[in-house]
Amino acid sequence: MLGWALTFLVAVLFAAPLGFSGVVGVQATIAQVMFFVFLALAVGTMLRRIARGKRPF
Repeated sequence: MLGWALTFLVAVLFAAPLGFSGVVGVQATIAQVMFFVFLALAVGTMLRRIARGKRPF
């Protein structure tokens, strides 16, 4: 999921200078949502592993 977020971020960085403002806004929002979903899943997994007595990483 982090890979998809980075892909959308790179697409935003290429589309912004070309003037595709509508596309840039949508892609930036998608990248941001995917990043926060990835972050929530990563923290949830880490906390679950800690609760089970395993190493978090």
